[in-house]
Amino acid sequence: MYVCICRAVTESEVHDCIAAGAATARQVRDATGAGGDCARCVRKICAILKRSEQLASTA
Repeated sequence: MYVCICRAVTESEVHDCIAAGAATARQVRDATGAGGDCARCVRKICAILKRSEQLASTA
């Protein structure tokens, strides 16, 4: 599923970016371009980051 329509960035690409070390929406944007145009996807990126953080803290 697309997270960022403007840049055609998928949720999988965002997860890969987080796995590679991105910890903020800005870092995801710098690596993928997601959130760099209309910014409507920034909330979705933040939610994915938060979910990943929660999963990491329970592991």
